[in-house]
Amino acid sequence: MNETRRMKNFIGGRWTEPADVKFLDVENPATGDTLARVPLSAGGDVGEAVAAAAAAYPAWRATPPLVRARYFFTLKNLLEDAFEHLSKILVSEHGKTLSEARGSVRRAIEMIEVATGIPSLMQGSVLEDVASGIDCEAVRQPLGVFACIAPFNFPAMVPLWFLPFAVATGNTFLVKPSEQTPLCTEFIFEMLEAAGLPPGVVNLVHGGKDAANGILDHPDIKGVSFVGSSAVARTVYRRAGETGKRVQALGGAKNFILVMPDANLERTVAAVTESYCGCAGERCLAGSVVVPVGDIHRPLVEAIREKAAALKVGNGMDPSVAMGPVISAAHRERVLGFVESGIREGAELVLDGRECAVPDCPRGHWVGPTLFDRVTPAMTIAREEIFGPVLSVIPAASLDEAIALVRSSDYGNATSIFTRDGGAARKFRYEAEVSMMGVNIGIAAPMAFFSFGGTKGSFFGDLKAHGREGVAFYTDKKVVISRWF
Repeated sequence: MNETRRMKNFIGGRWTEPADVKFLDVENPATGDTLARVPLSAGGDVGEAVAAAAAAYPAWRATPPLVRARYFFTLKNLLEDAFEHLSKILVSEHGKTLSEARGSVRRAIEMIEVATGIPSLMQGSVLEDVASGIDCEAVRQPLGVFACIAPFNFPAMVPLWFLPFAVATGNTFLVKPSEQTPLCTEFIFEMLEAAGLPPGVVNLVHGGKDAANGILDHPDIKGVSFVGSSAVARTVYRRAGETGKRVQALGGAKNFILVMPDANLERTVAAVTESYCGCAGERCLAGSVVVPVGDIHRPLVEAIREKAAALKVGNGMDPSVAMGPVISAAHRERVLGFVESGIREGAELVLDGRECAVPDCPRGHWVGPTLFDRVTPAMTIAREEIFGPVLSVIPAASLDEAIALVRSSDYGNATSIFTRDGGAARKFRYEAEVSMMGVNIGIAAPMAFFSFGGTKGSFFGDLKAHGREGVAFYTDKKVVISRWF
């Protein structure tokens, strides 16, 4: 029997064996099969990658932006050619359905497309005669070595929220993917290598907590981009700030969906069900609390129950499957623990996904769509991020009461309203304290040319991911005031 493949780091333009470290099995969460073994690299490997990135920075910074952009045109074409292959890697290591994986890969490529416009996005400004004979100009300049610590749930997309913008602006970069889903990132780095980027401009170090700590503590890293739970995001923000690093730390979420009495019920139910069951609920934009306003409550709950119960759960490689597994056995137990707490605290369990099973995949980590009604704001399932296919319904008597529920949450990542009333939509948009909002949209996901990030406990930092804010995060705005005698 052949030994399971052991993965390598990519440092200084070469695939390298990590230092003497432990390895972790990468498993297919639907089948339980071992796909590869990933190294749990430590600080020494991080230091080697940072040294390679620092050495590559002066020449890369001096490379004209138009030339830097051309590498990303090449990368885009390579990923387009490999679109289906990368999508299937994503299904195998994460458990998404094939259609979900394709959507994620498409969003990843869109980040690259936006970064190819860096000659325009990075332009500064100038004004003559700010005073007599004195001119003033502002230019954007890169800063050096940046890094990202990526989560397990979008292994193809999230690293590309950051890498194209950082590198196109003239910085060099280090990625630490999740040790649970490292295969997509590995493949993307194979494409980066094929695109011909100079050695050291991009680097990949696999690992867990030790590698992440090495990134946070390294004095030569100028900034860190992080996506994960709010508890860890808060720690990343604090530790990076203590060492003077720039930081954008995207945390957890508890996303509310408001449904007004005049909403289109059929379309609302389809959007809500996709929002909470898509990707098995493992996304920071998932709808996790529905707030029906007024007498739409009972028909909405019954329609969601019927729609969610009909979803086929199974291996995402099957085109007929609508929802895959959660990422691991440990995470399954965590999600089921929240279901038990909902029952214990008195919520009405309308749809029970605890006994979900897939006969063809008995080793998969299955949780079926789960729906609670008559949840109160004080319940655990109403307050804490579950990160699974569990939806809570908190009825409200009025729009004001519904907006108050949104405002009371510790999180502020995404929220949506379903209505045909423009006045209600505007009031919601004006008063709800959430950074990403949808009107008749179940998943309020900004495109690559807009910024991505929440507020309150969902985001720690100042400048958010991708779009123009991403360009601003990876550059310093230098102002030069000139007078010539």
